[in-house]
Amino acid sequence: MSKNMDTRRRILVAARQLLEEGQGKSARMSDIAKLAGVSRQALYLHFKTRTDLLVATTLYLDEVKGIDQRLAASRNAPDGISRLTAFVDAWADYIPEIYGVAKALIGLQETDAEAAAAWNGRMLAVRHGCAAAIHALDRDGQLSSNYSVEQATDMLWAILSVRNWEQLTLECNWSEDQYKAQIQKLARLAFVK
Repeated sequence: MSKNMDTRRRILVAARQLLEEGQGKSARMSDIAKLAGVSRQALYLHFKTRTDLLVATTLYLDEVKGIDQRLAASRNAPDGISRLTAFVDAWADYIPEIYGVAKALIGLQETDAEAAAAWNGRMLAVRHGCAAAIHALDRDGQLSSNYSVEQATDMLWAILSVRNWEQLTLECNWSEDQYKAQIQKLARLAFVK
């Protein structure tokens, strides 16, 4: 690994750690640089703005957690119902693993435009996955007549929100398995003919 790549990775690891530990408190560039063992100048050589760093941190987390491999079953599903099922499974399994960073970005987005940009970018990626699953159902003639494609995408995206996961698992004490089973059931009842 090149020295530049090693420095970049150390910065991303530090940013992720501070975001997870802070649970919504700001992770300052100087704090990230200190934890990564680099100067602020070095940090800014790799990431011109805090937004760049926060976006890169979310993408780094996806890389470390293997999001592309997790979504392979959904992307390669033979039909719409399988695609919906695989996408809901992948996202339900993924939320607990990214919750620390997600919670931090959600907490910061009200007062921190950079955090909001990073979080919104990731949530648009989730929406894209929802849209792909709903389009596959529609293509197969399996989408419920209760929704247009756009409405079904909106609803699936809302159902799969981190806040809903948080309420059901942390506030209502549902197990991860119970959450996933119930969200799967809800998605099928709502969107499949």
